[in-house]
Amino acid sequence: MRKYQPGDDVGPLDFWPFDNPASDYRVTRGAPETYGRIDVGGAGHTTRFGIWRCTEGAFDCTEQGDELMTVLSGRCRIIRHADGEVWDLGPGDTLFVRDGSRVTWDVSDTVTKVFFGHKAEGY
Repeated sequence: MRKYQPGDDVGPLDFWPFDNPASDYRVTRGAPETYGRIDVGGAGHTTRFGIWRCTEGAFDCTEQGDELMTVLSGRCRIIRHADGEVWDLGPGDTLFVRDGSRVTWDVSDTVTKVFFGHKAEGY
């Protein structure tokens, strides 16, 4: 069993470069860096659960998989390109994003989130 709460130390994370062509990453502010870890599932599975962290900056991307996320620390704004809807997230906030959504992540304070993702055709 895994349990995370806002402010928890999530342990070591690996550097995750902006290199997935399907996500079509475009950095729009600063030089954000991302780190993460898959705790369950991942490549070859239809679900995955893990931790993700992003330093200050902004980028656009296409989300890969339906994802339920909860922010553990930091602050960010997510903007959905399709309709301009905006979510301001901080510790304890939860958001669901659909597979294929084009979004902007604008990180004002390094964000760490826990996530559960599902992609019917697999990751």
